[in-house]
Amino acid sequence: MSWTDERVELLKNMWGEGRSASQIAKELGGVTRNAVIGKVHRLGLSNRATPAKAAKEKPAPKEAAKPKPKPKAAAPAAPTPVEPESNTHAVVKAVSIPPRKPIITAGKPLPPQPSTNEISKEALANVALVEKKAKKLTLMELTERTCKWPIGDPATDDFWFCGLGVQQGKPYCEAHNAVAFQPMSARRDRRR
Repeated sequence: MSWTDERVELLKNMWGEGRSASQIAKELGGVTRNAVIGKVHRLGLSNRATPAKAAKEKPAPKEAAKPKPKPKAAAPAAPTPVEPESNTHAVVKAVSIPPRKPIITAGKPLPPQPSTNEISKEALANVALVEKKAKKLTLMELTERTCKWPIGDPATDDFWFCGLGVQQGKPYCEAHNAVAFQPMSARRDRRR
């Protein structure tokens, strides 16, 4: 369907009459409501009185009888000022406001949080010992039976993986599992 001059004129007339886009689409046939709305906006016809406004804007038929004058309303009485009593005391109630959680914005580091479940010093010391005797494997040398704990900066040549034997069903050796995985209750407590 194309917008011929005839169809555009019909659209303008119906839009001016206050018909809805759905009604115009049905009348024209072969176009959707959205196509009508798009064409109306492209033609610059979007400002129009709605049917409710159009009905209000129509002048009322003139009557032969003159309208009755409205009776004048009495002026409202001025409010009387209230004098505050000298014995009035303001009562202030102490309200405790619970602390708010910090708002985290992208790109900013998190504020230090008190942690009840820090990794034990023993586990960290154990990791340091294990890394001294690690096999220092590259990515291509890893298997399902080697520890996949990354050590160092991946952007440098001094990057490697632990490579020691893994615990069954885990991706890391015993020392790295102690650091990587925490018991369920410890994780639950940290969320609170």
